[in-house]
Amino acid sequence: MPRMLDVSEDVRAEIGDAEADRLLVGDSAPGSYDCTSCRTPGDSDQERTSTVLFVGDETAVLAFAHATCIPSQVVNVAEDQLKGAMRSITGDESQTQEGLMPEQAVLGITSGLVLIEDDLRPALVVEPTGPIARPGTDGRGGDQFLQLLLEQGFQPTQDLNRLPGVLPGWSVLLAAGRLHAVLQPGPGGGQVAWWQAHQPLQVTEGWRTAANKSQSVLVFAAPVGSIGQQPREDLLRDALDKAAANAVLVAATMPLAGT
Repeated sequence: MPRMLDVSEDVRAEIGDAEADRLLVGDSAPGSYDCTSCRTPGDSDQERTSTVLFVGDETAVLAFAHATCIPSQVVNVAEDQLKGAMRSITGDESQTQEGLMPEQAVLGITSGLVLIEDDLRPALVVEPTGPIARPGTDGRGGDQFLQLLLEQGFQPTQDLNRLPGVLPGWSVLLAAGRLHAVLQPGPGGGQVAWWQAHQPLQVTEGWRTAANKSQSVLVFAAPVGSIGQQPREDLLRDALDKAAANAVLVAATMPLAGT
């Protein structure tokens, strides 16, 4: 039975018609996989799946992703970055000088209302599941999450009683009352997803109302272990205040896209 695979024309041109046809009939595609975008399990027998070809200077690696995460496409990457992707895709935990290769971290997002300037503001709190390495490196430079965000225009936040500045070109995509993505400027113009939900996330009616009122969303970010999963908004605020006091919190205001 043919698998539910999408093979784009660009991918077909790179891998050839014969290999593309083998994929489409299921001869060379795995039934189950870890999505190369969101890193959660997928099943090409049960759900639409994209083929994603990573191409380096000397190496090419075929990976798979939920079609709801990203379309089938060719992605050009640096050779050393591709080798890291290969370890992530194949699960190879080969030793380095620093020990085992770390698993690829993903961004976790929590929504909540934060009281700023006597008004409840809709906020998203971003915290990775592990240290974030600079693209093209092996991670031995330490967690670069905050530095990468500062380079994108996020600002250090030491006082949660003041609104963070607007980050040009970024926005938060809400559709039918659900959170779909955080968008950033694309390299060729337009916007691309910086974070995208595997399945759109439900937000509270109060959060949605506040977002529609202000037409903006506050986005806070901190390194792994700084915030944690907080069951109540007062505890989330306490965790944000602590991260700010420890100088490990950055923030930005982003326009709301959608409703």
